[in-house]
Amino acid sequence: MKNIIIALFILLPSLAFAQGPRMDDEKMEAYKITWLTTKLDLSADEAKVFWPIYNDFTREQNALRKERMQKMISFRKIKEIEDLTDVQIQTLIVNDFDFKQRELNIEKKYYNKFKSNLPIKIVGKFYRAQEAFKKELLNRFRSGQPKQ
Repeated sequence: MKNIIIALFILLPSLAFAQGPRMDDEKMEAYKITWLTTKLDLSADEAKVFWPIYNDFTREQNALRKERMQKMISFRKIKEIEDLTDVQIQTLIVNDFDFKQRELNIEKKYYNKFKSNLPIKIVGKFYRAQEAFKKELLNRFRSGQPKQ
């Protein structure tokens, strides 16, 4: 179930608002920033530290997602697994593992940056707020609510 949620979050910018007017990536990020600002309630000093780290974190995640989507395009064009050789199938699976590991490495890298520069309670609030944001998007998607 957790993998489904993660996969949906990764794909949400392109899928989440297919039912109605589509929220573009910039609006989605602005909505997320508003969400995080409200949930984290950072002091001015904390915000000066948090947002540059968050922006770098987001840039790295987005670059990895873009690379992953580009590599997955060729896989999506294949209609049947039977059309692939065993080596090709193994390569696709191992590549997926590689992307997941790289994503985890980014998460760990920025977790360490956050906790080295901010109180751990704020770091905890950040991770909780991210999960709540994902749930909010999924609920909006499921209910067909008007989009931002």
